[in-house]
Amino acid sequence: MSAHQPNLAPYAVGIRGRCPRCGEGHLFEGFLKLRPECEACGLDYSYADPADGPAFFAITFACLPSAFFAVWLEAAYTAPYWVHLFTTLPLLLLTCIPPLRPLKGWLVASQYHHKAGEGRLVRKDEAEAHSVWLDIKSQTTS
Repeated sequence: MSAHQPNLAPYAVGIRGRCPRCGEGHLFEGFLKLRPECEACGLDYSYADPADGPAFFAITFACLPSAFFAVWLEAAYTAPYWVHLFTTLPLLLLTCIPPLRPLKGWLVASQYHHKAGEGRLVRKDEAEAHSVWLDIKSQTTS
């Protein structure tokens, strides 16, 4: 592992299921189960908690259009159940399950990239020290 880590785009490494720090190691152990750590650079994946994010995005952008298709098919043609079984069910399965893994990888990589963590209370002196650091940083970048 080198001292300098490349700045990798979360989308690029996430959808491929690669480590967000090095881009080489694998992120997943199974279909959706995260590995404990990267086998290439040793990054601990315990920080990652995408929760229901992948399912939300899959439902919103894939399941809803598929469900609208099922309603349209029923309203337009009064299709029998077997037609729904052979059209709507496969469409729902194909639009909902495959995107889960890339979406989860993207969310985990985004958490690493943006240093997302659990919220915590900050004492007043810590907040003042942080604001002084931000002032100094903004002056050096101006």
